[in-house]
Amino acid sequence: MDTPQPNIVMRPVRADDQPHLDDVRQAAFAPVFASFRSILGDDIYELAQAREDEAQGELLVSLLAPESGWEVYVAEMADAVVGFVLIQLNQDTHVGEIGLNAVHLDHAGKGVGTAMYNFAIARMKEAGMRVATVATGGDPSHAPARRAYEKAGFTVQIPSVWLCRKL
Repeated sequence: MDTPQPNIVMRPVRADDQPHLDDVRQAAFAPVFASFRSILGDDIYELAQAREDEAQGELLVSLLAPESGWEVYVAEMADAVVGFVLIQLNQDTHVGEIGLNAVHLDHAGKGVGTAMYNFAIARMKEAGMRVATVATGGDPSHAPARRAYEKAGFTVQIPSVWLCRKL
C-alpha cells in the first residue's frame, strides 16, 4: 500500500503502541468532549454523554484486541506515533468502514489525516471492498474531521441529528 507522504509512515499497530494511541486519542478528543458539554449543558452532558466519553479509552483498548474484527494502523512521523485509524472489512457486504481514528492536535494540518484516510481506502480496495464508509459528528468540533473525510473523497452523506431534553 502507498503512503501518500514520505514523512508519514503507516504501519500495523504493535502491543507497545497502546499508551501512545491513548495519548493521541485524549488530545484529539478533548475539544470534542468540551464541545459536547457546551452544546448539551452540564446537566444533560453528565447524564447522557459523560460516561460514553470517559469509556472511550477502554473502547480503544477493546478494539485493539485481535478478535475485535478491526485492523488498527498507526501513523508515525519521525518515529513518533501521531495518529491512528481503525478499519473494518466486511467480506459479506464488501463494505469497508473507517472506525475510531485520531490525529494528535500537535500534528493537525500536516497531512496525517489525509495519509491515514488514503491508506485506509487503499487497504479497503486491496481487500475487495466496493464501498467505504465513515461516521462523524455534525457539531463544530468535528468540522476538521468532516473536511478531512471530504478531502479523501467521502462526499455522499446522510445527515443525522441527536436530540436531547432533560426530564
